[in-house]
Amino acid sequence: MRTLDFAPLYRSAVGFDRLATLLEAAAKAETSSGYPPYNIETVGEDAYRIEIAVAGFHPDELTVDVKENVLTVAGRKAASDEGRRYLHRGLAERNFDRRFQLADHVAVIDAQLADGLLSISLKRELPESLKPRRIEIAAGARPAPTATAELIDAPAHAQAA
Repeated sequence: MRTLDFAPLYRSAVGFDRLATLLEAAAKAETSSGYPPYNIETVGEDAYRIEIAVAGFHPDELTVDVKENVLTVAGRKAASDEGRRYLHRGLAERNFDRRFQLADHVAVIDAQLADGLLSISLKRELPESLKPRRIEIAAGARPAPTATAELIDAPAHAQAA
């Protein structure tokens, strides 16, 4: 397996440390069991849905947490094998932790459990300061210069005096 070294990125870029950390985590690709299976779906321009197959789990056995842009879905199944004798056991009712890295400004809207599927709705909500905005251009007389504008426009030999 090829490993990538992101040290040059850390030395020459400022503010991209989160991106480099995400790339390093993806490169390590933790070995997961693939349980439970899930889908990630785009349901709108800024809306997403994660569906996780959690057949046999009750809502009180599932937790959905968000901390520092990481969505964690966990299932804790209580042992209920008392008095049962299985000839074949194919339903995987085992404990799990599934983590999803969320982009900045992606919020979890709600979670619903129906027909063995846990559906988690997500939405990208950009703050007003990051949304594009149009700047109106004023027409008319040129504004009077301010003290700082006069210093900028003044010749260099006049500033030194």
